[in-house]
Amino acid sequence: MRAVVTYQHGGLDQMIYEPAYRDPVPGPGDVILRVRACTLNYHDVFTRKGMPGIKIPMPLIMGIDVAGEVVETGADVVGISVGQRVLVDPIDRVDGGLLGETFDGGLAELVRVPAHMIVPLPDDVSFAQAAALPVAYGTAYRMMMTRGKIQPGEKVLILGASGGVGTCCVQLAKQAGATVIACASSDDKLERLKELGADYGINYATEDWVAECRKRFGRARVSQKDEGGIDVVVNFTGGDTWVPSLRVMRRDGRLLTCGATAGYDPHEDLRLIWTFELNIVGSNGWSRDDVLALLDLVKTGKLEPALHPERFSVENAANAMRLLDERRVYGKVVIEP
Repeated sequence: MRAVVTYQHGGLDQMIYEPAYRDPVPGPGDVILRVRACTLNYHDVFTRKGMPGIKIPMPLIMGIDVAGEVVETGADVVGISVGQRVLVDPIDRVDGGLLGETFDGGLAELVRVPAHMIVPLPDDVSFAQAAALPVAYGTAYRMMMTRGKIQPGEKVLILGASGGVGTCCVQLAKQAGATVIACASSDDKLERLKELGADYGINYATEDWVAECRKRFGRARVSQKDEGGIDVVVNFTGGDTWVPSLRVMRRDGRLLTCGATAGYDPHEDLRLIWTFELNIVGSNGWSRDDVLALLDLVKTGKLEPALHPERFSVENAANAMRLLDERRVYGKVVIEP
C-alpha cells in the first residue's frame, strides 16, 4: 500500500513516502479500513518532532483522524460488515493508546483498527466531514459545552480561532447564543471566521489584541461591581498569550484551556486570578458521546466542519503538514489517499 512513514523524529523530511509499504494484517478483534479521509492535527506535528516523556514506536504512520470503508474484519468481529462506512474514535479506550501515535494511523491507503474504536457513519455525512470531528471538534465540544458551559449573551474570545479546534469553538459559541470575538493572524482568516459566525475579528499580527478587547468591551475593576471585560477566554495556545488572556477577563470570568501549542510552561501572574476571582477550566480530549453529538449536529445540518480549501493526496502529506508548521491552515487539512 501507499503510505507516509516516519522512521525518526525531526522535520518534514522525516515524512517518507513509501509507494509499496506493507499492508496491515487484522487480529481477531480488528478491522481493516480503506482510508477515504484523514485530517491533520497539531498533535501530528508534536508526534513528528518528538514530545518530552512520550516514547513513540518507530517506524510509525501518523494520522489520528480517519474515516473510511471496512474492507476486512477479524474472526471475532461482530456487528461490522465489509463495505460499511465508518469513523474511527482514535483513542483506544479498552487497551490504551492513540491511533497515529502509539500504533499506525491514517496517512496510508489502509489502516488496522480495533473494532471497539469504530463508529458507524451516516450516509449523509461525508468522509471528510467525519474525519474533521474527533480530535479538533471533539476537543472543542468538550471544552466549550461539556466543561465550559457557554451561555447565551456571554462574550467569548477565541485565540487561534482559524485552526481546527478554533473554527469549531467559533461555531459552537455562536450556536450557544454568545457574542464571539475571534483572533487570527490575517484579515483573510478573519473574514472566513465571520462567515462561520464570529461577531468581531482581531488581527493579532497587526493589532494589540489586549488593547482592542479593553477598548471594545471594557476591563475588570477592583472597585466596581458591574465592570467590563470578557466572560470567557478560550486559550489553547499558552505561552506568551496566557497572562494577557487573564488581563482581558471580567470578574468571575472563565478561561478555558485544552492544550498549549505555543508553550505549556508560561509566565504566570497569580494576582490577577485572586484579585478578579477568575476561573481556570481545563478540558482533556473528548468522549465517545462528544463524537456522537457532533455527528448528529453535522447530520442535521446544524454544524458544517470548516475544511481547508486545498485537498492533498497521501504522496503530498508533507506539504499538507507544512501548512500546520507554518500556521497557514484554515480549518482542518484533509488527506484523501
